[in-house]
Amino acid sequence: MSLEKPSWHYTRGWLDRPAADALFEKLIVDVPWERHRIRLFGREIEAPRLSCWIGDPDAGYPYSRVWYAPRSWPEALRALRARLREDTGFDFNGVLANRYRGGADGMGWHSDDEPEIDANAPIASVSLGATRRFVLRRRDDHADKHAIDLEHGSLLLMPPGMQRDWQHALPKTARAVGERINLTFRKILARHPGVSQDPV
Repeated sequence: MSLEKPSWHYTRGWLDRPAADALFEKLIVDVPWERHRIRLFGREIEAPRLSCWIGDPDAGYPYSRVWYAPRSWPEALRALRARLREDTGFDFNGVLANRYRGGADGMGWHSDDEPEIDANAPIASVSLGATRRFVLRRRDDHADKHAIDLEHGSLLLMPPGMQRDWQHALPKTARAVGERINLTFRKILARHPGVSQDPV
């Protein structure tokens, strides 16, 4: 069976090394990192990574049945959003920042397909720090898998519709790897009435 490749667009060196290094160091300090609790198989656990939801005031975001009020944009991320707008033509109003402290931190299989995310907009993923393996699989055929190594300063653009057909994950690894920050820029629609809107 031939495998259908998902229509991502991956750009190595979207940020040059000095710019990527400087942004990584600034975000380590400027972002108010938190360890969120998530629901997994009916129970609450601590997420295996640090995170922060950042966005415009009306860009609240639900995750694991909790409503996250957006943190304000650090200046460095305002500038990055402006560059993404220029390069992609899309105006993102929120970004999920994830900080992976080492190989024991990761992200399980999922799609970024919550009703609040504009399905007609792409999702732009900027990677900083250690290179990590990013894997994808078709939702209707888990044997159809692909992998890509997300490098420091790279941009992965996932087009509209991709979340409907594909899941992705960042597997944990026993290898010695350094810290990584991932920034996934999204376009958020109006609040969904079925989600608790208590800020955390």
